[in-house]
Amino acid sequence: MNNHMMAAVLYGKEHLQVEPVAVPRIESRDILVRVKVALTCGTDVKVFRRGYHARMIVPPAVFGHELAGDVVAAGAGVTRFSVGQRVVAANSAPCEDCYFCRRGLQNLCEDLLFNNGAYAEYIRIPARIVEQNTYLIPKHVGYHDAALVEPLACVVRGFEESAPREGDTIGIIGLGPIGLMFVKLAKLYNCRVVAVGRRKTQLDRAAALGADDLIEAPNGMSPVQAIRNLTHGRGVDVAIEAVGKPETWRWAVEMVRRGGTVNFFGGCPNDSKVNLDTALLHYSEITCKASFHHTPAYIRKALELVCAGHITASFFVNREEPLANLLEVMRHLMSHNGHLKTAIVP
Repeated sequence: MNNHMMAAVLYGKEHLQVEPVAVPRIESRDILVRVKVALTCGTDVKVFRRGYHARMIVPPAVFGHELAGDVVAAGAGVTRFSVGQRVVAANSAPCEDCYFCRRGLQNLCEDLLFNNGAYAEYIRIPARIVEQNTYLIPKHVGYHDAALVEPLACVVRGFEESAPREGDTIGIIGLGPIGLMFVKLAKLYNCRVVAVGRRKTQLDRAAALGADDLIEAPNGMSPVQAIRNLTHGRGVDVAIEAVGKPETWRWAVEMVRRGGTVNFFGGCPNDSKVNLDTALLHYSEITCKASFHHTPAYIRKALELVCAGHITASFFVNREEPLANLLEVMRHLMSHNGHLKTAIVP
C-alpha cells in the first residue's frame, strides 16, 4: 500500500480540493478501510456551503461520512474484523457512560465520537466505532446499498419516535432522499402516505415508492388546505417535516389532526426562530418532537432493512462519479435541492 492517497479536503466555505494526503495511521484497536463507495448527503452539502460543522468538521479536513468498503488493515487489538472483510461503519459512537447514554439517549451523548473522511481512498475507523458501530456486509448486499445504512438509521429512529400505528395517515413534507426514505418506511408499516414536494419529479419518485396522495407545493405555497381536504378536514395522524425551514415547520403543525404528532426532522439554519400557534398546540393536544442522529441499535435496524431488500440504492442513488469530480458534484447538489444521492467512487 502507498503512503499517500487521494482525498477531498475541505479548507473552508465552498473551498474543496481533491489532493494527495497521507494514508491514515491506525492504532491497536482501529481498522483501515478501503472505501468502495461514499454517498453524498445533505449534511455534507451544508458543510461544503458553510465551510465547517460545529461538531464534526474543523477545516482543513477530509469529509464525508456515508460509506462501505473493505478492511485492508487491522490493529493488533482488533478481534471482530480481519483483512479482506466487507464492512459498513457508522459515523459515530457514544461513550455509553454519560448522563444521556445511561438513559438510552446515545444520540445525545456528551462525548459522541464523530468520524469523517469517507471522500477518500482510505478511512481510519477509530476503536470506539470499530467496537460499537461497525458491521459486516452480507455477501448478497452491495456496497451502494450498505452505504445507505447511516442515513436510514436516522430515518428509522425518527419514524419510530413518531409512534405511528398501522393504517395511520402520514404527511411527509420534503422529498429529497430523506423524505423518500420516510415514504418507503411508512409504506412498509402499512400507513397511508401524503407526500408534499416542490417539483413533479419529486412527486413521481414518491409515487414510485408507494405514496398514496401527492401534493405539489411550489414557491412556498402552503399544502395545508389540500391535506385537510384529503383527510375529511381532520388532518394527518403524523406530520414529518424533512426540509428544515421555519415555514415548513409551521405547515407540519397546521396539517396534523387533534392529538396527532409532529416530527421536526429537518434541521433549520442556525439562529432560526419559529412562531407557533400556542392555542392550536394546547387545545388540540399536539405532540411536537424533533429527531437528531441515530444510535447503534438503529444502525443495526437499518442494516436489517437493507439486508432484507426493503431499502436499496436504486431508490435513492441516481448518479455515480469518481472522487476527482466531487467539487462539481457538490456545486450541483447545492443548486438542486431535493436531488437524489450521488455515489462517489474513489
